[in-house]
Amino acid sequence: MNLLMVIFGLVAILSVVGTFQAFKEKNILSIALNLVSALVFGWFTVMTIIHSGYPPTA
Repeated sequence: MNLLMVIFGLVAILSVVGTFQAFKEKNILSIALNLVSALVFGWFTVMTIIHSGYPPTA
């Protein structure tokens, strides 16, 4: 689960970066999709930390 949390966190961070780039390009569809993916993967990351703890308990 620890590696899964790291991957979800990286995807969420890259989605936020993509959102800022989409704002600069004024691309509405990209803004919407990046925001949704950042929220979903960020939520998965937070819930994984809450459920498994950090560091994860076996």
